[in-house]
Parts: sequence; C-alpha cells; structure tokens
Amino acid sequence: MPLLACLVYASGLIHDSGVFQAIAGVLLILSVLSAVHHSEIIAHKVGEPYGTIILALAVTIIEVSVIVSLMISGGEKTAALARDTVYSATMLILNGIVGLCLFIGGLKYREQQFSVQSVIIGLVSLVSILVFTLVLPSFTSSVEGPYYSTQQLMFAAFACLVVYGSYILAQTVRHREAFLTAAVDDEHEDDHVVTKRALMTSVVFLIVSLVIVVMLAKSISPTIESVVVGYDLPKSLVGIIIAAIILLPEGIAAIVAAKNNKLQTSLNLALGSALSTIGLTIPAVSIVCYIYDINISLGLDVVPLILLTLSVFTVMLSLVSGRSNVVYGTVLLTNLVAFIYLVIFP
Repeated sequence: MPLLACLVYASGLIHDSGVFQAIAGVLLILSVLSAVHHSEIIAHKVGEPYGTIILALAVTIIEVSVIVSLMISGGEKTAALARDTVYSATMLILNGIVGLCLFIGGLKYREQQFSVQSVIIGLVSLVSILVFTLVLPSFTSSVEGPYYSTQQLMFAAFACLVVYGSYILAQTVRHREAFLTAAVDDEHEDDHVVTKRALMTSVVFLIVSLVIVVMLAKSISPTIESVVVGYDLPKSLVGIIIAAIILLPEGIAAIVAAKNNKLQTSLNLALGSALSTIGLTIPAVSIVCYIYDINISLGLDVVPLILLTLSVFTVMLSLVSGRSNVVYGTVLLTNLVAFIYLVIFP
C-alpha cells in the first residue's frame, strides 16, 4: 500500500482530479495502517516499553512534518495551525483513545488494572507542558494576544524538551518496571520470532509509510479545508481532521491492546503520544517560526481552555485508583463528543 501510494503521488494526478484525491485519501489511511503493522513488528523485536515509544515517536514525526510543511507554505495564515492541531490531538488522545480503551476494556473485562505510578508520571509531565504551551501564552503581558515573545517561546520549547526527556528517562531507565505490562493469559497468542531480515524490512517500510503519509496529508489538506469552509464550518475543524488521521496508528494499537487485556500498554501509548505530540511538536514548530519569522499563536480561548481542563481533570480522576471500568470510558467519550460539537457549534 505505501508503494502504491507513492506511485499515485508521483503521478501528479492528485492535484487535478477529485477521483484521485479520494483514492489518495484511501491510500493515506492504508499507509497509516501499514505504519502500525511495521511499528508493531519492530516493537515486538525490541520489547516494551521501547515498542510504544517507537510508535509514539513515529506518529509525532508525521505530525511535526505535516504541521511544519503546511506552515512553511502557508506563512502567517497558518499561525494557529500548530496550536489547533496539538490541542485537537491532546483532546482526541485523552478523551478518544483513553476513553475507548477504558470503555472497551470495561465492557469485556469489567475491571482492568494498571500501574498508578506510570500514570502519575505521565500526567504530571503532561500538565506541565500543557500549561507552558497552551495556557500561559494567553496570560503573559510581553506580547498582546495569545502569543509568546521570542524569548518566551524559546523557553517554552526548552521546557517541553526537558520535561519530555525526563519522562522518557523514567520510562526506559529509572522507573521502567512501572511501565511494563503485567503478565496475562497469552494462550491464544502466537509466539512469533522476528528475524533480522523481517526487522530491517519493517524499518524500511515504516519509513516509507511515514514519508508518504506526510506527503499525501499535505496534498489533500487544501481539499479538506475547502470542504470544511464550503459547509460553513470553522477552519479549526481542519486541525481535528488532520490530528485524527495522524493518530490512527496509535489509536488502533492502543484499542487492540485494551481488547487483549493489556491496558498498561494502551495507557503507555496514549500518554506517551500526548507528551510527544506537545513536547516535540512545539519545539520543532518554534524553530521553524523563528527561522521564517512567523508569529505563532499558541494560547487557547476560554471555552477550549475549560474543555482541556475538564479532560485532564477527568482523566486524572479516572486513572488515580489503578483500576478502570466502563463508566470512566463513557464520561471521557462524552467529553470528546462535547469537544467536537462545540467546535462545530461554538
């Protein structure tokens, strides 16, 4: 599928034909699924928690590449694109991915257990970088509006990297045991051995999948935006659609893990993805904005800020006990519906 997507993109017909744009959209989704497949093979070889980190980083690379390419080509018109996409991704992860995992796991197993320590480490880190990137810019006084000054933007980027680096250190070295999935009944699981050849093949095709996803997303994003504007919908909905496409690999992987009674893996994916989405995207975008002299809008308005606070608070209360149930998932999914509804009908 990624190779076929590359051929369609190289043909140049995407820009001239609505049919080929539809085909490109289908191939984009199939390429995302290909990226999931190959990243899971790599994860199976390297083990946990490195597997979830690889998938989170792969998805973040997609997101950063799409945002940066669109900002470079769009200039000042895309000043709020990074904020909208990062905010949308965070809301989709906390309410959508976590909510679906808790809901599906709760339906199938009634209760699932996970490490409270790993969740606390992730949520503490997430709250810190959310405040630095999406909250404070609306309240600082150096620059009027939801903007940082250049010095403040560089500090926020540095703070994101420090917090995310600390989280990765805890996940892989200092507190690695807290992020490992407890042994479950794997009687029906195949114990496949990943050969060196299979590993190298997956590495190559993961890179190909990520590259073509970025290129296709960039190519069809103007069409998505024109459709959204054509139906008199807010342009911020474009950020939600792009974020949803980008998060498909992790969303699928997390839901499958929850269905297999590995909620710890699901939470590692979700919280790790939220952290990498902000902790790596904002520094990368900050550098691009500095180089191209783009004034990036980061601070949220009142309603998005309230919804973000509600989401973080609900996730904290849902995960504080180390046990999940279907009610927590239902509440989070309700938050997700409210988020999308209020974007369409502000």
